[in-house]
Amino acid sequence: MKYDVLIIGGGPVGNYLATLLAGKMDVAVVERKGHFGGKACTGIIGAEMYESLGLPERAILNAFNGAFFISKKTVFEISRKTPQAYLVDRKVLERELAKRAMKRGAEYYMATSFLRFKNGRAVVQHLDSKFEIEAKFYVGADGVNSTVAREIGARTEGETLKGWELEILGNFRRERVEVWVNKDLNPEFFFWVAPINEEEARVGTFGPVDSLAKFLKLRRLDGGKIVEFKTGAVILGWRRPWVKGNVALLGDAALQIKPTTAGGIVFGAYCARVLAKGILNGDISRYEKECSWVRNQISFGLRVRKLFKRMSQENIEEVFEVLASEEAKEIIERSANFDDHVQTVKAILKSPRLLAKLIRISPMILRMLV
Repeated sequence: MKYDVLIIGGGPVGNYLATLLAGKMDVAVVERKGHFGGKACTGIIGAEMYESLGLPERAILNAFNGAFFISKKTVFEISRKTPQAYLVDRKVLERELAKRAMKRGAEYYMATSFLRFKNGRAVVQHLDSKFEIEAKFYVGADGVNSTVAREIGARTEGETLKGWELEILGNFRRERVEVWVNKDLNPEFFFWVAPINEEEARVGTFGPVDSLAKFLKLRRLDGGKIVEFKTGAVILGWRRPWVKGNVALLGDAALQIKPTTAGGIVFGAYCARVLAKGILNGDISRYEKECSWVRNQISFGLRVRKLFKRMSQENIEEVFEVLASEEAKEIIERSANFDDHVQTVKAILKSPRLLAKLIRISPMILRMLV
C-alpha cells in the first residue's frame, strides 16, 4: 500500500491534519484503538481558536463566559458577555473530524498499531496480521508515549505528571469554570471544576491522587456520585527534533502541550495547519521554525510552571490579592486570551502599579516572566 501521507494516531490532532490534507493528497490514518475517544481529557478550548480552526460545532457540550479563581483566602471572578471557551466531548470531536476526513477521501485503519520503520516504510499490525505501508511523508500523532518519536531518536526533556479526572454530580454554575489553587492540598498543580451542565461537572488535577479526594471534601462534592473516572499522563517540556527527514511529530507526540494547563488540542491543531502547508508544498524542513507561536507559548509556560512550583501558598495568596483588584480584573477581562497566556501576562505587567506589587511579593516573578 502506498500513500502520499501516513498519519499515525487518530486523536483530535491527527484527525484534524487528515481533514486538511484529504482531497488534496492520498491520506491514510493508522489508529491503535478500535474506537475514538476514551482518553482522559477535560476538553476546554478557547472559543476564538475553536472557531478559527473550524472545529466541529457538534462536539461542544457547554460554553463558558467566565471563571472563578479560588485560593485558601481569596475568591475573584472574571467574566465577559460572550463565550470565552467551550467544553467539548473528545469522542465526538475525534469522530466528527475523522468522518470529515473520510468524506474527503482519507482511509482509516482502526485497531492497527504502528510498530517501526523498515527500509523507509511503516510496519503496522492489525490483529495477528503485519503489513507495510509506504508514504512520502509520515506524521507521528501518537501521543506522549510516541512510538514514532522513539523510532526517529527524538530526545525528551520534561516533567511527567499523572492526571486524574472524574465526572461527578452536584450543583454547579454552568457558565463558569472554577480554578482552585491550594498547595496545602496539592503542591503540584491546581484543581479545576468544568461544568457540563448545572448538575454534572468534570473535576480533576495532576499530582497525588489523594489530593483529589481531599478536594472533593473541600468542594463539598459527594464521592458516591462519581459517574466516570479517568486517568492519564502528560509530559511538560520539549521533545526534539519535530522533523527528521520525511517524518514529523505532531500534537502530544511533539509535546505541543500547554505547561500551564496541560491542554494540547489547540497547540497541536495550530501546528497541524503549519505542517499541512509544508506537506502540500513538499517540504517540511521549516515546520518547527514556523510553529514559533507555539514554541514561544511553551517556553513561557515552562517558566510559569517553574515559578508556580517555587512559590509557597503564602506567595499564591499575595498574587491572588493583586489579581483580585479591580484594576487587574479590568485588564484581564479586556485583554486576556484563553489560549495565549503570553498576551494575558504581558497585559498585566504593563501596569506599573500591578508590576510593582508583584515584584514586592517576589523579584523572582519579574525575572521569570519578563
